[in-house]
Amino acid sequence: MTLRTEGLSVTLGGRRVLADVTLDLPAGRLAAIVGPNGAGKTSLLRALAGLVGSRGRIFLGASELSGLGTRARARLVAYLPQGHVAHWPLPARDIVALGRFPHGGRDPGRLGPGDREAVAQAMRVTGTTALADRPVTVLSGGERARVALARVFAAGAPLVLADEPTAALDPRHQIEVMRALQARARAGATVLAVTHDLGLAARFADEVVVLQDGALVAAGSPDAALADQVLARVFGIEAFRAERDGAPVLVPWS
Repeated sequence: MTLRTEGLSVTLGGRRVLADVTLDLPAGRLAAIVGPNGAGKTSLLRALAGLVGSRGRIFLGASELSGLGTRARARLVAYLPQGHVAHWPLPARDIVALGRFPHGGRDPGRLGPGDREAVAQAMRVTGTTALADRPVTVLSGGERARVALARVFAAGAPLVLADEPTAALDPRHQIEVMRALQARARAGATVLAVTHDLGLAARFADEVVVLQDGALVAAGSPDAALADQVLARVFGIEAFRAERDGAPVLVPWS
């Protein structure tokens, strides 16, 4: 489903943190959201997820999200927040099964066949199957991050929002998570992922959205949105650029 926003704005504590953001992101695409600290990246995702009040309009396909009830919206939008704090020693499999809650899967121990397959598939694509029986409280930060991503995938929502999904991961798992997000998009979802890693954005994203001070600076292909003049204006940097196996390489340099 195509995600479209019209004049999306968010005000928190009397300060406007997102200002008139208009986007049109088609289904089957992975969009990276980049920008300096405080640019409004998390506020954008939280507004799309309905977790903060916003002005403007948000459409997913033909549905205006603000007009939907909580459960209906949860079936359409899966949200992965920053951080992966675990307070209860539940098995990782049960954490992932929480993704089926919007579909009626209230008890992780009594899921139907379709719910069980959704959970198993989500754990396969995130490389967490071997963690299924381990209490989430004993997992490393990177392992918890991948279990949390599996929970999001288990929801089967057509819109996936991931806030810094690679932040706690080693390089290998950063690549694997970005590949998993890319594969989810290729399967038909619209995927938005906040990242501070411009190299990952340039390599894996189909679209890049650049925010600065709550405003939309650029949106388009990685080449266009991460052009030299944009990097200089928004981040104050120059980048080294190359190509490897047909994919772009971008490294902040000076």
